Amino acid sequence: MTDLSQLEAELTAAAAAAGDLAALEALRVAALGKQGSVSGLLKSLGAMSPDERREMGPRINGLRDRVQTAITERKTALDAEALGARLASERVDLSLPPSPRRKGSVHPTMQVMDEMVAIFAEMGFAVAEGPDIEDDFHNFTALNFPPKHPAREMHDTFFFNPRPDGERRLLRTHTSPVQIRTMRQDNAGAPAPQFTPPQDPPIRVIIPGRTYRCDSDQTHTPMFHQMEGLVIDRGVHMGQLKWTLETFISRFFETEGVGARFRPHHFPFTEPSAEMDIQCDRSGGELKIGQGTDWLEVAGCGMVHPNVLRNCGLDPEEWQGFAFGFGVDRLGMLKYGIPDLRDMFASDVRWLSHYGFSPFAAPNPASGLS
Repeated sequence: MTDLSQLEAELTAAAAAAGDLAALEALRVAALGKQGSVSGLLKSLGAMSPDERREMGPRINGLRDRVQTAITERKTALDAEALGARLASERVDLSLPPSPRRKGSVHPTMQVMDEMVAIFAEMGFAVAEGPDIEDDFHNFTALNFPPKHPAREMHDTFFFNPRPDGERRLLRTHTSPVQIRTMRQDNAGAPAPQFTPPQDPPIRVIIPGRTYRCDSDQTHTPMFHQMEGLVIDRGVHMGQLKWTLETFISRFFETEGVGARFRPHHFPFTEPSAEMDIQCDRSGGELKIGQGTDWLEVAGCGMVHPNVLRNCGLDPEEWQGFAFGFGVDRLGMLKYGIPDLRDMFASDVRWLSHYGFSPFAAPNPASGLS
């Protein structure tokens, strides 16, 4: 039988002399591991006589406990030394200012809207706004919608319950009612009688805002954003409309000479009406504006219908105008490579951190706007 006192002295001395945790762990395995020296002594108890086990069992178990205690105490001391060294090497200078943290982002829709406003502002457009909750006159009747037009039906429009007088308010289906309010000089609560505006044109406004329709898929949502433009003056013609839209598209997509075409279309509030397509290339899984042989529809436009001018107290023999409308969210999808419109309204902070913009950036740095 190994001299237990001598073995204990050697193991406790080795534990006290261990210079790091790795050496201490090696000692623990050599003494207390499955093949360790102390573990071997414990295994030998089975081969002893009862009298020998009664004598040696307590001595060997005591040896094991004292060696384990020595190893544990040394480990505690080494951990304390390591922590002290780390605290000394990682000292923080609390006098320094904290690192800047990005706390928020500008939503792509708001970024695109700011870019559009900045571009049109340089063309001399002012910004006009109106209520989200509209009446039938401003949303439909004044804009020359026939009484049975499909847009008046429930499958397109969010209607409120009828009022006691039978009137049904609605969530505006486009920002065009603000065109009516601008030409008529109506405020948000004005009734719908015919009258002459208190001041004559010219009018040159853009109208950004939220709109609502019963539609939802990859490129449609029940709530979305539009930006319309309206110009009323003497001698206004389609050539000016074409220049305005082509100039805007070139500035917005930061591409010179974007090819455009205007296809005949129908809108109740413009005559003639057109849809604007721009040149693009869809090859290679990317959309490139201003090159290629494909076409992409981006806007509706036309000359303001004479009936709309009359509904606003303007003589169509004296005043002419043009109007146009863009989907703000869709322009953002095209410019910044956003694949699904619904993600823009999902309130996912991870999505916004990827597609969002710094609140301190200019609306369109590449164009030099601020």
